[in-house]
Amino acid sequence: MIKLDHEISSLKGVGPALKAKLNNQGIRIIEDFLFVLPLRYEDRTNLYEIKNAPINKRCLIQGKVIESKILFYGRRALQVLIDDSSGLLKLRFFHFSNAQFKQFQKESNVVCFGLLKENRNQLEMIHPEYRILSPNQEYKTEETLTPIYSVIESVGQGRLRNLIQQTIAILRLSKPKELIPKDILKELALPGLTESLIKLHNPPKDINYENITDQLMPYKLRLSFEELLANYMSLKKLRILAQNTTSSPLEKGERQIKNFINTLEFKLTSAQNRVSNEILKDLSMPQPMMRMLQGDVGSGKTIVAAIACLKAIFNKKQVALMAPTELLVEQHMESFSLWFKNTEIKTIKLTGSLKQPERLKLLAQIETGEADLIIGTHALFQEGVNFKSLVLIIIDEQHRFGVNQRVALREKGSNTSDQPHQLIMTATPIPRTLAMAAYADLDASIIDELPGGRKPVKTLVIPNNKRNSVIERIKIACLKGQQTYWVCPLIDESESIEADAATNRFKYLKNAIKPIKIGLVHGRQKSSVKENTMRLFKNAKIDLLVATTVIEVGVDAPNANLMVIENAERMGLSQLHQLRGRVGRGNTKSHCILLYKPPLNSIAHKRLSILRDSNDGFFIAQKDLELRGPGEILGKKQKGLPQYKIANLTTDGHLMPSVQKTASIIMEKFPQNTNEIILRWLGNSNTLGKV
Repeated sequence: MIKLDHEISSLKGVGPALKAKLNNQGIRIIEDFLFVLPLRYEDRTNLYEIKNAPINKRCLIQGKVIESKILFYGRRALQVLIDDSSGLLKLRFFHFSNAQFKQFQKESNVVCFGLLKENRNQLEMIHPEYRILSPNQEYKTEETLTPIYSVIESVGQGRLRNLIQQTIAILRLSKPKELIPKDILKELALPGLTESLIKLHNPPKDINYENITDQLMPYKLRLSFEELLANYMSLKKLRILAQNTTSSPLEKGERQIKNFINTLEFKLTSAQNRVSNEILKDLSMPQPMMRMLQGDVGSGKTIVAAIACLKAIFNKKQVALMAPTELLVEQHMESFSLWFKNTEIKTIKLTGSLKQPERLKLLAQIETGEADLIIGTHALFQEGVNFKSLVLIIIDEQHRFGVNQRVALREKGSNTSDQPHQLIMTATPIPRTLAMAAYADLDASIIDELPGGRKPVKTLVIPNNKRNSVIERIKIACLKGQQTYWVCPLIDESESIEADAATNRFKYLKNAIKPIKIGLVHGRQKSSVKENTMRLFKNAKIDLLVATTVIEVGVDAPNANLMVIENAERMGLSQLHQLRGRVGRGNTKSHCILLYKPPLNSIAHKRLSILRDSNDGFFIAQKDLELRGPGEILGKKQKGLPQYKIANLTTDGHLMPSVQKTASIIMEKFPQNTNEIILRWLGNSNTLGKV
């Protein structure tokens, strides 16, 4: 008897090639198919007469072929006319073979399913699904609604549905183990696992099709709850694992750090002092620090990271600081070199663009311990980079990195039984719901205060047909000695995307504002070109910088107090807030102009209105989550954190308090269930255990 924990090759139709494709998508045992949920459903439970069939809806119709011909009106098309004695229906196919044409013999019975339209008082379906019946064959309608799945590794819809229906048949005979105690499910008013899976894959035909999402919601929530529970418990287990491993306690350097803080040209905010103390306390412990440092744009996270670096270096250890772009590495290099100029600390940068002789020289300095602080991109964890005494890893803009990259860097520090401390920084404020779900293994420190003297940026929303008046405003500002960013979404023009390109805007502005100096920065330039242009802008040698969103992080030009963002309606709230944070770093009043292409849809209108009315990063992040979902905040699209199969934190976030409570009960009273829930949803998570 085939069981749910058997390999998928036990199913009919799964050969070695298909097995390899599905394994690549994490489908290894039969049970995995149960958690591939339908995107939507189609109602093939009713066979309609042509005269009563619902127009502008997908429906099922049966009739006899009375005519079949190929037409050549502009494009080749197959036209089939069918009759069911109540009316006529025209089927049209623009992509077809001669074999298909020959199938539609006169008087043959055909069942078709598709979108019914009315065209010039004639009913028609374009490219319907169809089946030619044999003589005297009676067509049986479906007993349940038909699930439509997302295509997996080019596996066709019919084939995938067949495999999942085989799995459902096995499910009915050998139910999966219910891993959440029944009294907890009862308290939360959640249905059982088997019932939920059957209802979601095969909704009964008596369900209200027009209101199907709401009717199936309890069953979907049941699966979301268990998936959130699996992710949360896996992170809690990582936390326990960290507490049971050792790290070098950094006990020296307290006096030197106080002296360093006293010599700074600015005073730390109370929030920076509080967060620094939390981090320094962690670093003095014999267990590895696992802390996330959150702070809005411009809140001063980098100086806090510098203080953490000093703690490690004054204890004769090394620090690695990883940033996502060479531009940000260069910015950090400048900041740390300035702060540490009166010390003997050796700071180096390691990026992919280094020439081989220079790279080999730096690798030797890392391996011998001559280099104290190593700032770099993903090049830090590549082969050949060997640290002598790496004790602290700092990851900036962590959502830009994937799990495997962070694991690789962590492994660089584990040449002894000790594990390095980790400080993860993000300027993307993370809503509480998201933090509860995604960072349960980390302690959180939040810098919730901006440095004194920083004025909020005033934001204006202007249609792009007023671009010329904006250009005139820039010209006046730049001639007064101020500096401006002009951000475009694309590097070059695109036929498929209607958006302004940085290269074109650069050329246009050079002609439109001739007295001022204009620079251009985008992602395809060589690092040396980008860095040189940024340096000139920072030193006020360039008045107007035209750029793509590459400047979203790592650019600090205190004299820049005006930013223009073209096609702002195409960007997410968090990204717009990050870009806006590039201005307002000096003492003068700053403005951000959001240029949009009218008309705006309702979502874009809400997004731009929120940004215009608020400078609060946490409020903006929460709204971004509501409008777009958690994908990009979590870095899901960049290879990042939890990739949920079913759960959606936008709609399911309210479950998190119950998830936390349930996790505590199961981990304490049912430890075996803990492991089985994690295995069911995350598979073998040894890799995650190293993050």
